[in-house]
Amino acid sequence: MKVVAFASQKGGSGKTTLAGHIGVAAELAGHGPVGLIDTDPQGSLSDWWNARASETPHFVETSVGRLADDLDELRHGGMRLAVIDTPPAITSTIRRVIELSDLVILPTRPSPHDLRAAGATLEMVRQIDRSLVFVVNAATPRARLTAEAAIALSQHGTVAPTMIHHRTILAASMIDGRTAMEIEPKSKSAEEMMGLWQYLQSRLAQNLRRPATALLSGGMRHGGFGRRTENRPAVETN
Repeated sequence: MKVVAFASQKGGSGKTTLAGHIGVAAELAGHGPVGLIDTDPQGSLSDWWNARASETPHFVETSVGRLADDLDELRHGGMRLAVIDTPPAITSTIRRVIELSDLVILPTRPSPHDLRAAGATLEMVRQIDRSLVFVVNAATPRARLTAEAAIALSQHGTVAPTMIHHRTILAASMIDGRTAMEIEPKSKSAEEMMGLWQYLQSRLAQNLRRPATALLSGGMRHGGFGRRTENRPAVETN
């Protein structure tokens, strides 16, 4: 099992939208079962999943305190991918999630303010020594600022070759628990999300580091799959 975390201290970077879409894209590409984990106290990813008609990707109820154990049990139970959404702040929660991840995705809108805000998250990922990929999100097609943002980010790390452009279908998808791939499978947004997953999957395949935690015997002892309508995850803050 691989663990992917979406992290950014900047609110509105699109972490939740990307996390949901990548989870579904992985399932559609045959890389499931996929588990979604929401460590943001706002619970946007869990709210989106609760609105879904489909039971996949699975939703995993957990908390930061038992995240390592639950990831071990998911791995032992046959889960192939865990996708984790994080709070928009630099906290001990994000640090713990990054420590347990194989790949960290840092979504960044192409604006000077967003680029500056990426620095703190980037520094934490470097300190913990994890693989990181920047994703230019909510981009404007053919805009000069979009190209400049990609160039600026490339000086600090790997930038995904697939940019996600700003389109209303992505915002609409978050209302009823679907994705662009399910609303309009042939749309540009669907194509971009599937292309982004293909790239991330190739990066995960190259990542051969030992899993951050060891296998545990037995099934899911706490948490598990299912809908969550209350009891937001306990989140530690600095």
